[in-house]
Amino acid sequence: MLGREWEVGVLVGPHTAPEFLTEAGLLALLRTTWGVDANSARTGVRLLGPKPRWARPDGGDAGLHPSNIHDTGYAIGSVDLTGDMPIVLGPDGPSLGGFVCPAVVAASERWKLGQVRPGDSVRLVPWSLAQAEAADAKRQAWLGRVTDRIEPVARPSWNAALVRNDTAAGGVLARDHGDGTAPEVTFRQAGDRFLLVEFGAMALDLQLRLRVQALDRWVHRHLGPGLVDATTGVRSLLIQVDGRRLTTTMALAAVREACADLGDLAEESFPSRIVHLPLSWDDPATREAIDRYVNGVRADAPWCPWNIEFIRRINGLETTDDVRRIVFDASYLVLGLGDVYLGAPLATPLDPRHRLVTTKYNPARTWTAENSVGIGGSYLCIYGMEGPGGYQFVGRTVQVWNRDGLGPHFDQPWLLRPFDQLRWYDVSAEELLDLRAQQGAGQLPIRIEESSFHLSDHERFLAANQPSIDGFRATQQAAFAVERQAWADAGEFDDLELAP
Repeated sequence: MLGREWEVGVLVGPHTAPEFLTEAGLLALLRTTWGVDANSARTGVRLLGPKPRWARPDGGDAGLHPSNIHDTGYAIGSVDLTGDMPIVLGPDGPSLGGFVCPAVVAASERWKLGQVRPGDSVRLVPWSLAQAEAADAKRQAWLGRVTDRIEPVARPSWNAALVRNDTAAGGVLARDHGDGTAPEVTFRQAGDRFLLVEFGAMALDLQLRLRVQALDRWVHRHLGPGLVDATTGVRSLLIQVDGRRLTTTMALAAVREACADLGDLAEESFPSRIVHLPLSWDDPATREAIDRYVNGVRADAPWCPWNIEFIRRINGLETTDDVRRIVFDASYLVLGLGDVYLGAPLATPLDPRHRLVTTKYNPARTWTAENSVGIGGSYLCIYGMEGPGGYQFVGRTVQVWNRDGLGPHFDQPWLLRPFDQLRWYDVSAEELLDLRAQQGAGQLPIRIEESSFHLSDHERFLAANQPSIDGFRATQQAAFAVERQAWADAGEFDDLELAP
């Protein structure tokens, strides 16, 4: 029996041509008839088809593959390019992640994500914001009526002119240039219910993260009941609105004014607890996940058969003991939550000499053990639940999510907060199993110290250690270049169409 064919309305953006995909690459994404993979669920629908056509050779500090970006909030329905595989993120998908998303499913079309099944085919049809809002208004009106008659909703058809217009805009709604005291701000379309605000250049800069935090405080105080949620990223804030009370166009106008008034944050400080957690280095659960990947997804990946050796190689370190030393010496600043589900932290070392840079799996794993710890780009995460993933493993820790609120540290279901500092202490795999049992019962004592993060203090630290930091980065960048060339020689980038 042949599968069903689906047309799904999407809005182009936030990450599209010409910054991330070529113009031809965006058109190919929207004109391809995609197959639905068997590894699909409420977390996301995997699509089978041609490789994306990228407009850049790599993701820089965010990772070796051009799909890698500094982590940003994900809108529900995002077409997430995890390496070379598109995954349409569902309602149980991650709220934060580090992959390019060139389109987002319109709110009125999301129901289709729950109906497609393996063997079906999907075509992504570009809609304008006006079309998406009209379709959603009609859907809301239909849902509000108590009637036995089902009234079909008219669907926009393929519009090549619309694609050309949206491609030219690159998913950018507005861009305010910096003035020397404040960075450039880019406002990107992320569907008809989300607005993505990005500060500065595509780089890891804690000054930008402080501006994100300041804007997050502002939107929670001023956007009122029209605000559904806001997700902080490395240099961005994803704002979700209730379209019946506040449209993305209205939110854009308000937030644009707020960004202009944020002012100088150099002397700002934020509460920053120091949280000590156990880490089972190279835990057997991570080895099992790698084995499953090799046997079921991809056997020839450059990061297999051992992720820690890959981390050593791509960072120019002498031994895997150096990887271990750096991870345990680092103090990881939490920049966001929900990076791979359930309050999972996205964190980066405060000391740039501890920032191990990797790339993410391509394609992603289909299985990761709960609370595995990995590094992707310049960032560390703890997987909040069992599921897919792409970060390079270093070990496993205890639960960071407790839905029952058991124990003194779970007044909310999540353990960690933005601007917490995460530090590891070494335990064996056997010890970790006992600690996990205690944590699940709310009986594990966790050492937490109250502190604060001052940007001015951090910048003085960077200035005092700049020569050593520059030396570490030079070694790292040289190893990164060698690894990239090895990938090219092995055909890893074959079929990528890069802009000249």
